Amino acid sequence: MGQSVAAYLHYFSVLALFALLVAEYVLFSKPLDLSRARRLIITDLSYGVVAGLVLMTGLARVIWYGKGLSYYLHNSLFLTKVGLFLVVGLISALPTFVFINWRNDLKAGRVPLLEPRMALAVKWVIRVELLVLLFIPVLAALMARGYGMFS
Repeated sequence: MGQSVAAYLHYFSVLALFALLVAEYVLFSKPLDLSRARRLIITDLSYGVVAGLVLMTGLARVIWYGKGLSYYLHNSLFLTKVGLFLVVGLISALPTFVFINWRNDLKAGRVPLLEPRMALAVKWVIRVELLVLLFIPVLAALMARGYGMFS
């Protein structure tokens, strides 16, 4: 039963992570107003929480419900999958820092200003995050079928 719950929570959190990132992209692509800026901050915070849930449920599956830690540590697809997840986490820092810096403007009731180059950079980071996240389930499916093992 625990294995099924962990798998469900892991799959659900992966889907939620992708959905939140799409929502962030859509919100950021529209003209910014106070309401949208607040929703972006909340969406980005939720994205971070769900990313933590993806990580925790993934660890639970590896440690308690999977094939054992040594199996996963000897699988190049698993290591690539984790590496890509870490890359997404690292590059997601740019949008997060941008949105966090909006707090003072929002408290003062002002629409945050963002220079065009930074706005473009944030859009591209979110696009790259979405693209990289698309490859992780493919690697997981291949890994589940025994590919990627090395000694």
